[in-house]
Amino acid sequence: MDTNPLFTLALGLARPWQVIRTAFDAQQGRLDLGIDFERGHTFACPSCTESACPVHDTVEKTWQHLDFFQHKAVLTARVPRISCPGCGVRQVAVPWARPGSGFTLLFEAYALELVRHMPVRAAAKILGVTDHRLWRMLKHHVHEALSRVDLAQVQDLGVDETSAKKGHDYITLFYDLQARRLVFVTPGKDSTTFLRFRQFLQAHGGDVRKIRHISMDLSAAFQKAAAETFPQAGVTFDHFHVTKLVQEALDQVRREQAKEHKAIKGMRWLFLRNASDLTEKQACLVGDVTERHYILGEAWKLKESFRELWRQPSLEMARSFLLEWIATAIAKNIPPMTKVAWTLWDHHMGILRWHISGVSNGVLEGLNSLIQAAKAKARGYRTHDNLITIAYLIVGKLNLPNYPCKMA
Repeated sequence: MDTNPLFTLALGLARPWQVIRTAFDAQQGRLDLGIDFERGHTFACPSCTESACPVHDTVEKTWQHLDFFQHKAVLTARVPRISCPGCGVRQVAVPWARPGSGFTLLFEAYALELVRHMPVRAAAKILGVTDHRLWRMLKHHVHEALSRVDLAQVQDLGVDETSAKKGHDYITLFYDLQARRLVFVTPGKDSTTFLRFRQFLQAHGGDVRKIRHISMDLSAAFQKAAAETFPQAGVTFDHFHVTKLVQEALDQVRREQAKEHKAIKGMRWLFLRNASDLTEKQACLVGDVTERHYILGEAWKLKESFRELWRQPSLEMARSFLLEWIATAIAKNIPPMTKVAWTLWDHHMGILRWHISGVSNGVLEGLNSLIQAAKAKARGYRTHDNLITIAYLIVGKLNLPNYPCKMA
């Protein structure tokens, strides 16, 4: 039985391409498919509008295809170079693979889907290729997709940093808060990251003057950079980060008190939870401890009352509430709470701006957790470039190629 027409149909090939030979090696578990074009066929020039160029010569190339059941499948074809009257000798692009790739389009589409859900090394093992080859393919598609990104509609930014490796090694991420997507990643977390983003924004149709709000933490470097690169934008200090400062101050009080009172040890997570989230038993325990330990009790009350800032119905009421909270915290004379109160005073304009802009990095925390989860599964990435590639792939909402089932 001649199986060549069957494989031609299965691969979705159309004239002038067809499978002319098949060879299966059971010992090596490999299926080889030979593809050729019809003798005398002419091809369109890839560089101009000439549609009927004769074949000048051919070059034999191979591509790895999706496995045939559990067996490795390899395509081999004579790729023609045509002679164009205007352009000279040019190589024709084959319909089943992109130029320069050693994989078919369907193989790459499957690989892109795999690496969204598992580490590259694990995907490479499943696909039967080295992770270096897979990384090269991934970076090609991510860079291609990034070159086509349109940032003309970006107005509200969320900026955050996340660790790339152990120690003080970070990448900074810029998100479009309205589209809930990552738009730019760069190594470091200093003021130059904003300059690099502004250049990227302008290169992709974005307008610096359109940026209305920037949500970020209280980083001095970020504040300086935002003021210099987006002077017209209002900076909103992310209320999750602000609340975290108050929680950390409470935890410092708890640690200091635990040195003198052993009963407080081991209660860290209990005190960091909101009172409304405590079970009845936990609430009784916290109430008992805070009643018996005055300083910790006052710090706990300050932490709990601070949450009301975000529930104030107007900017003026929020301003009055925050200033009163700061004054109360300073009057309590509990060093960690006093310190955070002065920090909030220094940044109160950006904190209160939340009641105007309504933007926060809440969505960023969820997206960053996806990146960190991918990093944990992969047990880290060797380079910044690898981590950045994965970040774009997972939360960048890039327009990656969606190859059809047919390769014709």
